[in-house]
Amino acid sequence: MRLGGTAAVVISLACLASGCSTSSSTASRPQSPASTPASRPWSIVALGDSVPSGANCDCRPYPPLTADDLAAKTHRAASAANDAVGGATSADVLAQVRSDATIIGHVRAADAIEIEIGANDVSHSKSCGTAVDCYSPRLPPLEKNLAAIVARVRELTSGRKVVVSLLDYWSVWLGGKYAAAKGPAYVSAAEEMTDRVNTIVKETAARTHSHYVDLRAAFKGPDYAYDETHYLSNDGDHPNAAGHAQIAKAVETEVGDALR
Repeated sequence: MRLGGTAAVVISLACLASGCSTSSSTASRPQSPASTPASRPWSIVALGDSVPSGANCDCRPYPPLTADDLAAKTHRAASAANDAVGGATSADVLAQVRSDATIIGHVRAADAIEIEIGANDVSHSKSCGTAVDCYSPRLPPLEKNLAAIVARVRELTSGRKVVVSLLDYWSVWLGGKYAAAKGPAYVSAAEEMTDRVNTIVKETAARTHSHYVDLRAAFKGPDYAYDETHYLSNDGDHPNAAGHAQIAKAVETEVGDALR
């Protein structure tokens, strides 16, 4: 309970006994709804790559959809600052939160922060092909950068409650029928690389007390057995409108109660 509200009750009761007027007392004036923290819209910030940025989808990507879902669940307005950039790596996002004044301002004001990064750190290359071990040297820098991103976010939002969520991938390369068209070796390598990246995301979330959003399960089911093609755009790499809606639902399910 706010102290100002209690003081107003005390003064009002005293005046009933003495006949005094409290019309000029600031203590007896109710705060305007706009000045109370609970009435302020939720502020959501998305950091990451072309998935949250909405590449190859003529639709609203999941950051603003998440804001819609959270607003509906909490009965409080919400807005989203989508600072994701197509092609970004974990090093790029780390540079953003360390030196981009606009993004730093967004993060400082945020109530919830969505981070999805890592696929471009291990992007498929002709030189490595489907040789999984060829990509392995790229994983330690990803792990280090992701931890540093979360640490920087915590630093910028120190002293107040902020919900940080780390999102993984259904596939860090092509998915669904688009991966299958590349052959069994490609599918196997894509699954292994996705396992490795998602493990980093999950373990980083656990170490940093962040929320982990399992998009592989959201797209492929709890056993990762479903074909996710219907959630993918025609490039086989990015979500379509249904995919973004599914991601927003997964985020809201994970973090919605934490914002109450």
